[in-house]
Amino acid sequence: MDSATVTVFASATSWIESDALAQCHQVAALDGMKHVAAMPDLHPGKGAPIGAAMASTTLYPFLVGSDIGCGIAVFPIKLKRAEPAKLAARFPDLDRALEPERDADDPAWAVVKGDIPAGHVEGLGTVGRGNHFVELARIGTVFEPGHASRLGLDAGDLVLIVHSGSRGLGERILRAHTAVHGAGPADDPAAYLAMHDDAVRWGSLNRRLMAARVAHALGAEPTEPLVDQCHNLVELRDGIYLHRKGAAPGDGRDVLIAGTRGTHSYLVAAHAGPDAGHSVAHGAGRKMSRADALRRGRAKHTVEELRRTPMGSLVVCGDRQLLFEEAPTAYKRIEQVIADLVDHDLATPVATTIPLVTYKTADLGSTPGRDRRDHRRKRGRS
Repeated sequence: MDSATVTVFASATSWIESDALAQCHQVAALDGMKHVAAMPDLHPGKGAPIGAAMASTTLYPFLVGSDIGCGIAVFPIKLKRAEPAKLAARFPDLDRALEPERDADDPAWAVVKGDIPAGHVEGLGTVGRGNHFVELARIGTVFEPGHASRLGLDAGDLVLIVHSGSRGLGERILRAHTAVHGAGPADDPAAYLAMHDDAVRWGSLNRRLMAARVAHALGAEPTEPLVDQCHNLVELRDGIYLHRKGAAPGDGRDVLIAGTRGTHSYLVAAHAGPDAGHSVAHGAGRKMSRADALRRGRAKHTVEELRRTPMGSLVVCGDRQLLFEEAPTAYKRIEQVIADLVDHDLATPVATTIPLVTYKTADLGSTPGRDRRDHRRKRGRS
C-alpha cells in the first residue's frame, strides 16, 4: 500500500527539523492515511509531529494527543491604564483551581452557561504548564483595517490572549484508549468523538473562565471572545478524519497565531484549502528542545533578564526552569512562520499584538524552593 502524500508549507530557509519530517512520513505510512500537511511551525512531538494536519479514513487518537481541546482565544478588555508593572502584580493565581463549592461566590462563574462538560471539575480556571499562557496585549500594526473593524478592534486596543487546553480531561481520554489499543486506531470512533467533543468544549469554557478571572482581577468586565480556535482536535469532513495536532482550523476562520512572550503575535484571516488540511500554523513552533533551551538559556541569561522581554513586557512566572524552557529564543521566528503562510496563500495578516504582561505560572515570592514546589503541586494538579 502506498504511503499518503506529505506537503510542507514552508520555505527553503525555514527551520524545519529532520526529525519532524521523519515523523510526518511515519504518519503517512499508517493504514488509511491520505495526506499530511505540515505547517511552517512544524516540530517533533511525542509519537506524532506538532504543527500538522493529517487526513485519514481511520481515526487515530494519538494523532490528536493528550491535550484535546487546546486552543487560543482572544478577548477584548477595557482598562483605564495599562501599566505592566502594576497589572502584573494584580494577575490572579491561575494555578489555583476554582472549586464549585469553595469558590461559589467567585464572579467568574457567570460565564458558565449550563453544565460543565463531562462533569470534569478538576483544574477549572487554571492555565497549566508547558507553552500555555495568559497574556495582556495591545493591538499593534493593523494590516486590514476593514477586517479588524468588523471584529471591533483598532490599533492600541487591549486584549487578553488565553492559550490552554483540557487540563487532564484529554489526557484521561487518551490514556483510556492507549491502555487497550496503544497507538492503534479507535475501535469505536463515535464513542471516542463523543468524549473528544466534551474535551474541546471544556477547553473553550476554561479559556472563558480564565479570561473572566483576569478581567475581574484587573478591574474590568469579562467579554465574549473575538476568536477562539482549538488546535488539538479531530473532525469528520466528507467521510475523512482530519486530525490536527498543533494546527488551527484555517477554513475561513480568524486565528491568533502566537509568537512568544518576547515577540508579536499575529491575528490572521485563514483561508486554507484541502492541500493544507484546511489548516494554518498555531504558533511560532519550538526550535529547541526544553533541555536545550534550559542549558543554553542558563549560560546566556539570568532569571531577572527573562522576567522582562526585549519588547519591555513583563513575565509572571515563579517556575525558574519554565522561564528558561519557554524563552523566546527557544522558538522559531514568528515573522517567518507568517511569511510562509502568506506565500502559500493560507492566511492574510489582520493585525499584530504586542505583549504587555505574560502569565505563565504564579510567582509565590519568597517562599522557599521546596515549599513553593509543594504548594504549586497541591494547587495546580489536574
